[in-house]
Amino acid sequence: MVKEKPNSTRIYDKDGFRRRAACICVRAENEAEVLLVTSSRRPELWIVPGGGVEPEEEPSVTAVREVLEEAGVVGSLGRCLGVFENNDHMHRTEVFVMNVTKELEEWEDSRSIGRKRQWFTIEDALSRLALHKPTQQHYLMQLQHSKTRDNTNRVVNATHPPKLTNVASSPAASPTTA
Repeated sequence: MVKEKPNSTRIYDKDGFRRRAACICVRAENEAEVLLVTSSRRPELWIVPGGGVEPEEEPSVTAVREVLEEAGVVGSLGRCLGVFENNDHMHRTEVFVMNVTKELEEWEDSRSIGRKRQWFTIEDALSRLALHKPTQQHYLMQLQHSKTRDNTNRVVNATHPPKLTNVASSPAASPTTA
């Protein structure tokens, strides 16, 4: 299903969830720090960069595009942390890890809306996200847990505390909820 919005097209899966993609940006192999950006709606608050999947676009491409637009960074795309479901907002976000190799001086959202970016320790990022985006806290929790195990094709219901479930079908498949 496709729904038009000014300057973008929203894509929905077969269950009516909006398809999104995001990146947890790290700058070292130990993944001790992550990059957050200021919210466009509430610039005093911090978020994980990400956005809607465009028609005919793979989620990995969306994630790279959104990070460039919102955070002004480029790097190498790493593992997928899973698909995080938010029942309150009816969206499913496929989240990847990106190892940042370059930070641009200026980028699209810094010029157009004054968006800022900042590196945080995992603990600080978890605290910042608790204020505005508790669903995104689950991305970071999964980052911490994923360092030692394979988490491909994973759907997480992030509206409630996550219970990780391997999903044999596509990431847009209906998740098993507790």
